[in-house]
Amino acid sequence: MAYRVAVVGATGAVGLEFLRVLERRRFPVASLKLLASARSAGRRLEFAGEEHTVEALGADSFEGAELALFSAGAAVSREFAPVAARAGALVVDNSSAFRMDPLVPLVIPEVNPASARRHQGLIANPNCTTIVSLLAVAPIHRAAGVERFTAASYQAASGAGARAMRELESQVRAWAEGRRLEVEVFPHQIAFNLFPHVDQFAENGYTREELKMLYETRKILNDNEIRVSATCVRVPVLRAHSIALHLETREKVTAARAREILARAPGVLVEDDPAANRYPMPLAAAGSDEVRVGRVREDLSHERGLALFVVGDQLLKGAALNAVQVAELALGLAPAPVCG
Repeated sequence: MAYRVAVVGATGAVGLEFLRVLERRRFPVASLKLLASARSAGRRLEFAGEEHTVEALGADSFEGAELALFSAGAAVSREFAPVAARAGALVVDNSSAFRMDPLVPLVIPEVNPASARRHQGLIANPNCTTIVSLLAVAPIHRAAGVERFTAASYQAASGAGARAMRELESQVRAWAEGRRLEVEVFPHQIAFNLFPHVDQFAENGYTREELKMLYETRKILNDNEIRVSATCVRVPVLRAHSIALHLETREKVTAARAREILARAPGVLVEDDPAANRYPMPLAAAGSDEVRVGRVREDLSHERGLALFVVGDQLLKGAALNAVQVAELALGLAPAPVCG
């Protein structure tokens, strides 16, 4: 069976990845409708060797659609995702709009696949940093119970969208040419800099990105007792988020056992040979489906502690790939193999 697919936010960084992932995984697309804001309408994008014209998103955009992939921001999703669902489409939403709605499953297929089958027409894609982190945390949680973890993330410019990637590139060119660096997308210069500010600050001093890791982790793992503390940092990397994780487990887990657990975990690639300078890096992870895990070691500050370094392409596994895998799961399609 082939499906009539609509992509909302088709011209954005994640929207373009939706198209690449659908094509690469040979998702059965009967027809494709590309939707975006009015200013992007008329653009032409290629899919499976054919050009498609982007249309302006509207209330009648989802007539006949059977799958709608959204990545156009929470406000757009809140307005149009219910419209698409009422029209009969399965909606997979990449925004934060519905993640904490108790009636909407929040799904990472390798972690909580059963949740996808309990949908009522709408499934939420988790935050990219949560996805990348939990690919490594969840297998250890299943094996030994994770009571608490801390996370320090090093998040690429692409996490803020295509304009943010262009800003980093233009600032690097301006610096090399001795010109003034323009700052528009980020609160500060991103080239040759970093700042601990991803998303808006809440009253408790955490950013919304940091709080997402706590609340989404609890929902995905179905464990309201797990404690999470995160510090999210924007770094001058174009693509792929990195996270330093420190886990405290109920049962003692040696570094060797942790590597064995992670080596068997779906969607995970263990890269852990420091003597050969082999460990996860954004340059290697960019464009890769797997989440890479390395620097696995026992935490010297805690008798049941583990330290890990995790890197994943947040436009792929952290967004577009996860969403397409969710759709495959919910529709009962045989998933394509994960490619490196």
